[in-house]
Amino acid sequence: MKADGPVLHNTFHHSDFRDKAALVDLKVRQGRKISLAFPTLNEEATIGKEVLVLKTELMDRFPLLDEIAVIDSGSSDRTRSVAAENGARVYSSADILKKYGSYRGKGENLWKSLYVLDGDIIVWVDADISNIAPKFVYGLVGPLLRDPRIGYVKAFYERPFRASGELIAAGGGRVTEILVRPMFSLFYPELASLVQPLSGEYAGRRSLLEKLPFSVGYGVEVGHLLDIYHQEGIGAIAQVNMDRRVHRNQALQSLGKMAFGILQTFLSRQAKYGDGARPPTATHHLSVSIVDEVPRVERVEISTEERPPMVDVEEYRKKFLPPDTG
Repeated sequence: MKADGPVLHNTFHHSDFRDKAALVDLKVRQGRKISLAFPTLNEEATIGKEVLVLKTELMDRFPLLDEIAVIDSGSSDRTRSVAAENGARVYSSADILKKYGSYRGKGENLWKSLYVLDGDIIVWVDADISNIAPKFVYGLVGPLLRDPRIGYVKAFYERPFRASGELIAAGGGRVTEILVRPMFSLFYPELASLVQPLSGEYAGRRSLLEKLPFSVGYGVEVGHLLDIYHQEGIGAIAQVNMDRRVHRNQALQSLGKMAFGILQTFLSRQAKYGDGARPPTATHHLSVSIVDEVPRVERVEISTEERPPMVDVEEYRKKFLPPDTG
């Protein structure tokens, strides 16, 4: 294996942006508005705390955010009322741009949020985080305020896996490691260096996001990355280490549906950009340990050699096949 060093040129740690007053000053001097949205479906257990923590610290104490909204897919629990009670503006996804119909899916909520939010910078955070903290927002906003070349920022973190009621330090991100990183390694090695391409916390400039198509379901993150990679280049993408994120792990059957949706989007983008004929590489990028808060990647060569059918081997034919008496 070969160690590559830092994963991506635009890789940061959330502590690089911990001076929230300085970020507010940058926002004001640039004349930016920043919006935060949560896509939700039955998240009453966590959404209230998430809204309250982020509103208290990043609107009331440090006015980094100009609005906080929830875009809901039709929750049957108290998600919408809990979010509203804690200070979020609440929208039903089905009521936004009704002329275009409605689908149930995270990507649908993200797409419709662009219509109802006012910000120049849009931040999306999943609604099932149990260890929510302001870093999940200011860490994403920081690179966009500091560097005009960056247009899209992904979070990454350690993802514990809950088994038999206990948290195991690692093991989350199964679809990433089993499906997405191998696909990126084969066809888009630069994107394979993203630690967590499917992370649910990311931010972008409206001027970029408004030009992107949105898969309504599981493929939205992969679609974004491939579109930005082709249209803007890898330099427009950044990632930020958030240390640790604890959330609800999904069942294996749900992960299968997720993988299918992601593969659909991946193949559609390959067709869109004519990448289907691109020769695959033999190098797999493995995301490994974080050293001094910086992720490191190892590369491993996976052989692509194939042996021919045994019937084409002369020695085999002589031993097992009758001579051709034709």
